[in-house]
Amino acid sequence: MPKGRKILILSAAMGAGHDGVATELGRRLAAQDVEAEVVDILDLLPLGVGTSLRRGYGWMIRSAPWLYAAIYQVFFVSERAPSTSPLTLLAAEPLRELVRLRAPEAVVSTFHLAAQVTGHLRERDRLAVPSVVVVTDFAAHRLWLHPGNDTYLCGDPVTARTVAEATGRPALCHAPLVRPEFLERDADVGRARARLGVREGDRPVLVSAGAWGVGEVEETARVLAASGRYLPVVLCGRSDRLLRRMRDAGAWPALGWCDDMPDVFAAAYAMVDNAAGLTCREAFAAGVPVVSYRPIAGHGRDGALAMERAGLSVYARDAAELIGALDRLDGTPERAGLIARGAALFNAASPESLLGRPYR
Repeated sequence: MPKGRKILILSAAMGAGHDGVATELGRRLAAQDVEAEVVDILDLLPLGVGTSLRRGYGWMIRSAPWLYAAIYQVFFVSERAPSTSPLTLLAAEPLRELVRLRAPEAVVSTFHLAAQVTGHLRERDRLAVPSVVVVTDFAAHRLWLHPGNDTYLCGDPVTARTVAEATGRPALCHAPLVRPEFLERDADVGRARARLGVREGDRPVLVSAGAWGVGEVEETARVLAASGRYLPVVLCGRSDRLLRRMRDAGAWPALGWCDDMPDVFAAAYAMVDNAAGLTCREAFAAGVPVVSYRPIAGHGRDGALAMERAGLSVYARDAAELIGALDRLDGTPERAGLIARGAALFNAASPESLLGRPYR
């Protein structure tokens, strides 16, 4: 990529996945002497709307998942939803002004609202620079899709085909954006197991609750522990409340937010996930098989289904299926197949190299 370039990356702190992708992309671009600035699209919304949106989403997925599921079906999935949302209109002019001030050569979106705003502006010739969308979900719902955007980058070939058909725009498959440490697989396994309190003969299974520590993770941990065959290790994300509950119970290991997840993965037999987000792609990079169980509403469930269809994970519908799925991963061809298909995703071109191509 030629030097002296400037890229504006639009993300959103809704969980950690969108920001994680944006940050890693920015790091890689900076290594190529490209100036990359990451901006939260929610901060461009006036009158504190973005803050309210973030808090409201967090409350729904913790306390009223049924409400989020209904909103997801009506506004994220249904073809009868309005083509342009009020949030898109609210963010449009602030984004135009930001682009005027920063003068990037392109705008890259890692959050679906940003993709709607850039597509809306490009379609009306009100955004002078190309717009590239990095789809961070395994299931690309309607709000990711806008024909006004110039190019889409997708982390797996199935999503790329779906997006291209839906938008009529180029959709390129890229290697998932994870930190390089996940692919190195050089962690000290003994040290990692000791840190988790794993004893000889234990089969530790990570229970991932996303950055916000949501979902029925305690029930999942109980199912694993009750089997007598697996040691649950609960990843509580940034939820201090969940971490306190887990540690007060003292029944199994629990970790708060971890910056050394490659080491944690090194100790794991498998991961049980409920969000189908960035942590799954990190597990694929680390060679840890993924089982989806009790996914959170909306994008979590759709993502679990999409990963299963792509052969990247197993989706267990009940406790018996969960234990059965884990039992089948003990040195079997099924385990090897899951790991191989996850690793194959990283054979695609890097997203930063694709940004060096013409945008149309």
